[in-house]
Amino acid sequence: MAIKQKFIHFFFTLLFLSSHLLLVTCKNADDSEVEDESPFTYEEGTGKGPKNWGHIDPQWQVCDNGKLQSPIDLLDERVQIFPGLGKLKRGYKPAAAVLKNRGHDISVEWRGDAGKIVANGTDYKVLQCHWHSPSEHTLNGTRHNLELHIVHRSSSGGIAVVGILYEIGRPDSFLAKLLHHIKRADEGDVIDLGVVSPGDIKFGSRKYYRYIGSLTVPPCTEGVLWTIVKKVRTVSREQIRAIRDVVHDGFEANARPLQQENGRPVYLYRPIA
Repeated sequence: MAIKQKFIHFFFTLLFLSSHLLLVTCKNADDSEVEDESPFTYEEGTGKGPKNWGHIDPQWQVCDNGKLQSPIDLLDERVQIFPGLGKLKRGYKPAAAVLKNRGHDISVEWRGDAGKIVANGTDYKVLQCHWHSPSEHTLNGTRHNLELHIVHRSSSGGIAVVGILYEIGRPDSFLAKLLHHIKRADEGDVIDLGVVSPGDIKFGSRKYYRYIGSLTVPPCTEGVLWTIVKKVRTVSREQIRAIRDVVHDGFEANARPLQQENGRPVYLYRPIA
């Protein structure tokens, strides 16, 4: 009986994940993070803060009325442990990349084929990564100092983002390789990095949270497959300061406020010993 219940639970979870991934593939295949940050900010009271994003542009209405918005609080008492999700498979490889100061954040964009992840049996090609400070997702109500988002897209347009949280401590090795470029990247700059491997980004744990959410900046596209690594890694104060110093005023603290869960399931993958 217990085995049958687990199978039913697994089946309906896959059905949930597949249906929402189909939603983003069919409806939002052409949506991506906004590149021009001028219409919005993270400062409330300016008329362009997070509470107003859904009213700034008609294409951003889901920022206000969406039911699958991100980020959320990952609360242990609400999380369902689900080993059936399986290990996140990473197939990253070195490729040509550039560093971009997009005004609202700093990003690394791969111009060549830098590999993929495999989630729920689907291949997602890595496109770019960027940082938010402080973290956007919280763990049991705790907001950390930094969050890295690694953005991927499937051949059918589905979006999958891997998030890694950081607290103050030892320098992050991936950021250390980019720090001198970040410090000299003025708004709008595109700096050639040569060959960079996303495999140099350290995860540190096979445990992860999984849920269906959205992009955390306009247009707040929903149906995003989120994977948040459970282990909190470390980053130095100098590295965080560099990321904050080079972005526009109003974007030094570029974390969107927490959004309502609206009954969404959140799963934790924990390998069976």
